[in-house]
Amino acid sequence: MKTRSILLAGFVLGTFAISGVSLVAVTHEAVDGRIADNQYQAMKRKLETILPAGRADNDPLRDHIQVAARDLLGTETTQVYRARKGEDPVALVLEPVVPDGYAGPIKLLISVLHDGTLGGVRVVSHHETPGLGDKIEEAKSDWILAFTGKSLTDPPLDKWGVKRDGGEFDQFTGATITPRSIVNAVKNALLYVDQQGDRLFRPVEPAVPAEREKS
Repeated sequence: MKTRSILLAGFVLGTFAISGVSLVAVTHEAVDGRIADNQYQAMKRKLETILPAGRADNDPLRDHIQVAARDLLGTETTQVYRARKGEDPVALVLEPVVPDGYAGPIKLLISVLHDGTLGGVRVVSHHETPGLGDKIEEAKSDWILAFTGKSLTDPPLDKWGVKRDGGEFDQFTGATITPRSIVNAVKNALLYVDQQGDRLFRPVEPAVPAEREKS
């Protein structure tokens, strides 16, 4: 009888343990799914602010590539989202990094329309000084909105700088490094897109299986 009771207790405990592990796994999966969906929706809203409304009919968040252009885009690999209308290119949205911000790297979202003009620029993350460099945030000032509609010819390339350096873009009182770095990063993103052209819109080539590579 004693042995039977021990076995029964062990069975009950084992059942509770399995149920507990299963519940944790299901809960973790549900939470992860909710977090992923929230991140997707947040990113979608950001893209909508810098892409022309109604011009694209695809989902750029599901039509993207990674590129390697550290010299112009500031990081080893950069995500590029493609907006299309049917098969026609509409815009590209790049996620470059400004490596030389005053207080550290600054992550940007830059929309470049197919005609080479900027659809908009937004700051995704930064560590700039509150009250000075943080004016790059749309919520703090409208400085970042001045890029919309600009291109490599408007202003001319030699005017892509802050006014203190002879360029056309405003700097902040007491903070020149931050806007200078962002102006340069936006110019470099435009240069990259101009160099690459429609190659950035090409479909992603499927991976070749190892067996076929050897043949």
